[in-house]
Amino acid sequence: MTGTGGHRELADFLRRARAARDPRGTGLPPDTRPRRVAGLRREEVAMLAGVSTDYYTRLEQGRRIVPSAQVLDAIARALDLDEAGRTHLHDLVGGAGGRGRERQRPPVARVRHGLRQLLETFDTQPALLLGPRTDVLAANRMARALFTDFDAMPARERYYARWMLLSPQARALFVDWDQQARSAVEALRLDAGRTPDDDATQKLVGELSLASPEFRQWWSEHQVHQRTFGSKRLNHPVVGALTVDFESFTLPGEPDQTLYLYSTPPGSPSREAIELLASWSHPTAAGADQKRRSQPGA
Repeated sequence: MTGTGGHRELADFLRRARAARDPRGTGLPPDTRPRRVAGLRREEVAMLAGVSTDYYTRLEQGRRIVPSAQVLDAIARALDLDEAGRTHLHDLVGGAGGRGRERQRPPVARVRHGLRQLLETFDTQPALLLGPRTDVLAANRMARALFTDFDAMPARERYYARWMLLSPQARALFVDWDQQARSAVEALRLDAGRTPDDDATQKLVGELSLASPEFRQWWSEHQVHQRTFGSKRLNHPVVGALTVDFESFTLPGEPDQTLYLYSTPPGSPSREAIELLASWSHPTAAGADQKRRSQPGA
């Protein structure tokens, strides 16, 4: 008899991670038998993890068994999971009734007043503060100019992943939209594993599943990833092509909030573009332009 809920999620994740594992370089003895499916066989994962094939098979079948942290770490090594994958594996066992960290719903996110003030001091650096479910908790003036005015959205729609998947503006803005959108889905997948009983997460996943075929495809692949740094290539409607680098920071005392800061190399065309955008979006510049257009004969 197979399990439900978290057990199904755990079984699905293990099967897909095993299929993605390249048998080459595992240190396993040579095997000339033809492989009917991609990746490792169940017995090979069991051998690498130091558990019985029957035990590992029952895990992949969603049986109601709870592996220890040591066994999970061994399976993660056998499947060559990265840090996000290891975290997700432990989260799924906790969600299936395991002995992992206490399961709880994310608290209501509140952004510290001083942090909001800090974000607005960045004149040419876009900054986003994301919470659980990729909830956009705060966006400074430059982030609103570079991406979109998240503050103008209804609160129930103010999710970075939702905007990325459902907004035509986002599709036009990002040169590598597929890559950026997939990353957002994989980050949401990772977050959903931490809080499987969160109603808001389930509603968001349900909405995106109905509205986006790309989301359905990527979600079913059960990949998890947490991009802590990188770059984004954009074709902005005001300043044209530019590339921004980003770094992420988890805030002390607020483990569910992540700050993303975007920058550009000095002297680069992208720096020139971001400085032009900063000038264009500055309140005094916008006010002067509005005043000019309202004058007779303008």
